[in-house]
Amino acid sequence: MNGLGFPNPPGVSGARGYSHTAVASGPGQTVYIAGQFGMKDGTFAGAPGDFRAQVTQCFENVKQALAAAGATFNDVARITNYFVDMANLPVFFEVRDKYVNVKAPPASTAIQVVKLARDEALFEMEAIAFLPEKARAAGAKRGGSLKERVAKRTAAKKSSATRRR
Repeated sequence: MNGLGFPNPPGVSGARGYSHTAVASGPGQTVYIAGQFGMKDGTFAGAPGDFRAQVTQCFENVKQALAAAGATFNDVARITNYFVDMANLPVFFEVRDKYVNVKAPPASTAIQVVKLARDEALFEMEAIAFLPEKARAAGAKRGGSLKERVAKRTAAKKSSATRRR
């Protein structure tokens, strides 16, 4: 097998919308997405306390981060989800199922925390994705390796910031 597989071992409790195991194999690249809030342009989505708006924006942010690496949610092996209130799990499940392959979902952990790094934050998610060699090759066709594309983007931002001064 090259790529991702999601074998659920027999005898382990039933998984509700996630896989117990994610296996990445073959030549490829691992992508780590840092914890994302439900923010866009420095502002939390929705009205204060709107969990659905924040979790939806969070998934959109992760989707954009994955795209920058040449990946999609189909390449995600694992997500870790931090909740200020676990009572929001049903809404999380609704939103998550619009983004992940529900027939082969990523391994997932849900953790309730007292507080996140921003007072307004109700949810945070981090992700790990695996890009098989063919996805890396496709990324190279789009403009070089991931490292080269990031370097180009960083240089463009610096150039833009210099012009604004």
